[in-house]
Parts: sequence; structure tokens; C-alpha cells
Amino acid sequence: MKGTSSPRFPRKNLFFIILISFATLGLIALPPPEQESDPETERKFKIGVAYPVSISSASTTAFSNTEETQKLTWKKHVVESGESLAIAFDNIGLDGNTLHTLLETDKNTKQLERLRPGNVIEFGFNKEGQLTELRHPRNYLETLIVRHNGKSFTSELDKKKIETHTNFAHATIETSFWSAADKAGLTANQIMEIAALFGWDIDFALDIRKGDKFEVLFEQHYLDGHPVDRGSILAATFTNIGQTFTAVRNEDGKYYDKDGQAMRKAFLRSPVNFRYVSSNFNPRRLHPVTGRVKAHRGTDYVAPVGTPIWAAGDGVVLKSAYNKFNGNYVFIKHSTKYVTKYLHLTKRMVKTGQRVKQGDTIGTLGGTGRVTGPHLHYEFLVNGEHKNPRTVDLPQANSLSGKEQTAFKQRSKQQLAHINQLSQLVPNNNILLN
Repeated sequence: MKGTSSPRFPRKNLFFIILISFATLGLIALPPPEQESDPETERKFKIGVAYPVSISSASTTAFSNTEETQKLTWKKHVVESGESLAIAFDNIGLDGNTLHTLLETDKNTKQLERLRPGNVIEFGFNKEGQLTELRHPRNYLETLIVRHNGKSFTSELDKKKIETHTNFAHATIETSFWSAADKAGLTANQIMEIAALFGWDIDFALDIRKGDKFEVLFEQHYLDGHPVDRGSILAATFTNIGQTFTAVRNEDGKYYDKDGQAMRKAFLRSPVNFRYVSSNFNPRRLHPVTGRVKAHRGTDYVAPVGTPIWAAGDGVVLKSAYNKFNGNYVFIKHSTKYVTKYLHLTKRMVKTGQRVKQGDTIGTLGGTGRVTGPHLHYEFLVNGEHKNPRTVDLPQANSLSGKEQTAFKQRSKQQLAHINQLSQLVPNNNILLN
């Protein structure tokens, strides 16, 4: 009997079976790939520090508006000199009816008639070529948005949120107040505002000395994390020739000293924005033209020809005229007690009998009359007697009273204590930006 033999397995098939077996074992034995470490998960975060967070585009679908928004085609137009809104619309391809309807929407759209060269208008058109949206940035804070809902236009003002921080600067004067304030990081407007605040107590032409110092606490406005402009001065001190003056802003927007006395007084110490002074108040001096000793009952301020001259206080113009000695001159009467005189003007800008307010421009500095060079000669009379305008006692300022004064004194104490603390921390001639 022949033994039965197993069927022969083709060698080719055997090779494939072995290959598949090894591949299967490899899949079972191979460890899973090591997961890459995520630096975001391993990083240790610190409290109070902001970190960027990455969100994939797929995960943002839950936050997006589920309604499909129609994609617009935008055209940007910059207004040119002499160009009207009608011309701008025509250049974009819009007719007069659309312009008229849009302008009559409300008071916001009506202001589009007052566009200036350089202003920007952005037009958004739908796929049919119809005006669907208009955008006009009015300034860095506000954008006018006009939309068409298919029947009529509607408008809204998109206002960005401004953040306000409190900043601080201080400096010691070496050469001039302007130079020190500029090096400390203050703007030209802030420098002038400080001079105006203390201008009732300090003559910034004659009284500033080396070693004088100032400290100022002020608002800084931020938009999207970037500084955009400076706000109000909250409090300031100015030490002049050893005497310290203070100014603190009240809730009414006015400034008072630490005790609640108004900074504003009946007269300015100086009636001109100046840089140089030719001579001080001196009752006996050699006249520069005649060579004789003659009383010089006032103060001379040298500044560029055409510099505005201000009324030192409220009053009525006694005389606005010209003679060969005074040149163009203006005399102002302030109540029954005080008179101020302004001589050698290039131009007089008030008439006899005219009422003026403190700070009004009454003329411009010049060199008319008997003079050696352009300057303002300024005199201050009390009951007909010449006084030094730098040192004369001025009428007492108004003050806060009652509960308002009590509340102000508390706020003033806090602000000035804050200034004192910061002046110890911040290097001199520097600015602290929060």
C-alpha cells in the first residue's frame, strides 16, 4: 500500500506567508511612537504675565457667526484738494441719487459733506455691484459705518476704547525750563500748560533759576496697547528759588493749590510768551537812547517781532494809540485800582473802550517809538503808582469751601504724596511710562 503524501506547498507561496508573518509580528511588537512634547504644556506660567495663545482655525468655528456674511469688494478713496463728496462718488461710479439718500440718513452721514483733503472713504460693494457699506475714519478713535439693508441706509459710530494710565516726569533745571522739560519727555503742549498753571505765581522770563525743579503727574492715553496722546495734568509742583508751588486738578476741571486756593489770579505775572529779557524793573537806569538817568518803571521783554502780547487781566482799554515815544501802545484799566501798560507794539489789536479778558491778544511785540531794538515795555500801576509786576501782591484768588474743599484737600494730599514717592524712585530728568 502506498503511503499517502501531503501535497507539496509551492515555495513561492511559502515565501509570502513568512513575509506576512514577520510584518504582523513587527506591528505587534513595535512600541507606539514617542509623543512629541508640547512646549505650551511644559511651560510654567507666571501669574500676572500675559502669554499669546494659539488657536487653530478648525477650533474657531464655534465662535464664528453661523449666518453667512456676504463678501464685499472694497474700493478705497482718498479725498483730494477741491474735491467734493459728489465728485468722489462719481469717481467711484455712484450716482447722485445714492449720494442724496445716504446724506439724508441722519446727522452722522450729513457730516460727510465736510470732508477735507486727505480724508479716507472706503466703499463696499456686493456681487451685484451695489453699495452695501461705507466706512469713513473720522479720527483714530471713531469710524463712521453706513450700511444698506436693501431698503435704506443706517449709520453707526464705531468707537475704540481708550485706556488711561497715570504717568510721571520730573527734572532739575540747568539752563532753561523748556530744555529741562523737553529732556524729561514732556510734549510742547504740556510744557506750555505747566507754564500756564504757574504763570500767575512765577514769571517764567525773569524768575527761573538753575536748580529750580518741577514734578508732574499726568494722564497717558493708550489705544490697542500703544500710546496715542497725553491727557490732563493731574497734579504738579514747581520749586522756584526755594519756594514750592503746587497745582492739583479738581473734579470741576480747574486747578487749585494744595489748600484749595484757585491757581488762576486776577493778573498774569508776564503778558508775553518770551525767551529773553533785556532789563528788569529798575527805578533808576541809564536810558539806552538819550544816555540820561531816567526812571524805568517797568520790565522789558525781548522776543521775536510779532510775538502775541496778552492782556494781563480782565479790564477795559483806556487807550489804544501811537506817539513818537511809546510807539504803538495799549493801556488797560482793571477795576478802579489797577492799570497795565504795553508799549512799542508792532500792531495794536484792540480799540479804546473795548473790554478784554485775561489772556486775550491785544497786540504784537515790535520796535516802534523810542527804542534801540524790538521789545515789549510792560508797566503795572496800583492806585497810580508803578509797581514791579514780578513781586507786587496780586488780588487774592478764589478758594473752594465747605465739603468740596475738604474732599479736595484729601485728594490733593494723596496726589502730592504720590508725586513725592515717585520722585524718589524715578531718575531725575526722566519720565515714567506705565
